[in-house]
Amino acid sequence: MPTKLGTTITKKIMEEQRLYPSASGNFSGMLYELVVGLKVIAYEVNKAGLMGILGKAGSSNIQGEEQQKLDVFANTTLIHKMDHTGYLAGMASEENEDIFPIPDRHPQGGKYILLFDPLDGSSNIDVNISIGTIFSVFRKISDHPKCELKDFLQPGTQLLASGYAVYGSSTMFVYSTGYGVQGFTLDPGVGEFILSHPDIMTPKKASYYSINEGNSVNWDAKITKLVNYFKMDDKASGRPLSGRYIGSLVADFHRNLLKGGIFMYPPDKKSPNGKLRLMYEAIPLAYIAEQAGGAAIDCFGNRILDIVPKELHQRTSLIIGGKDAVEQARRILLE
Repeated sequence: MPTKLGTTITKKIMEEQRLYPSASGNFSGMLYELVVGLKVIAYEVNKAGLMGILGKAGSSNIQGEEQQKLDVFANTTLIHKMDHTGYLAGMASEENEDIFPIPDRHPQGGKYILLFDPLDGSSNIDVNISIGTIFSVFRKISDHPKCELKDFLQPGTQLLASGYAVYGSSTMFVYSTGYGVQGFTLDPGVGEFILSHPDIMTPKKASYYSINEGNSVNWDAKITKLVNYFKMDDKASGRPLSGRYIGSLVADFHRNLLKGGIFMYPPDKKSPNGKLRLMYEAIPLAYIAEQAGGAAIDCFGNRILDIVPKELHQRTSLIIGGKDAVEQARRILLE
């Protein structure tokens, strides 16, 4: 008997499109093209050790961080896969200083704005630890014939979709368009993402906490108190939580999303505003967390999706995971 293929991502996107009878299909088309780009990146990540593209690229991104060869490849792949589709008005990447309006040589008039972190956790590439791609999609809001900065500086409450791919023992694609969170696993035999984790809801009870305790010398007293709370022995509340920290945000978030946990990246003496990127990391993952029944705040108690960005590469602190654990963190930080 032939093996049943299961629900493909193409079928799932079509099902969601039918929820909008007047839909043009442009949004669905944009997602299809993005998924193809992620497949290309997944292939290169899995073959990196054999293809000679491990190691440093000899350049730095806008954040001043040294780029890996795969950083550059992933960034170029997504830009070149999406710039000619006609669906987008512009893009922005963590790797580039400025916004990227669609060039005149390609179809104009796209209605959507795409932001992405092409390869999150790239410092772990050479040691074969899970890394990922994070993306978010907004509707163009300006009257500019192409796009302008205000099209990108929208709060997460205006998101149309967000998601991520995680490249690990298998490649998974997780996304939401506001109708829950769907998880797909790439079947390398047929080259297709197959629905493996439908309607993801993060466990109500947190089992893990994730934070870089190597930075504890730079924390303030409230962050230390917060982390000690999750390490405290209290069987009635399910503590202590087990510590798990990979160092790739998308991988840490993915584990906690499925298994139940809380991820924390607080401000410290070296990064008083936090270190994570609001637009490329915090907002898209916060959207996924909330759609899965979780929550996301900064270390000042603000809901991540309510923050109105002021800069394209704005930094933020982040506490994200199960709703109960995040709310407890909020209480402790605001005491």
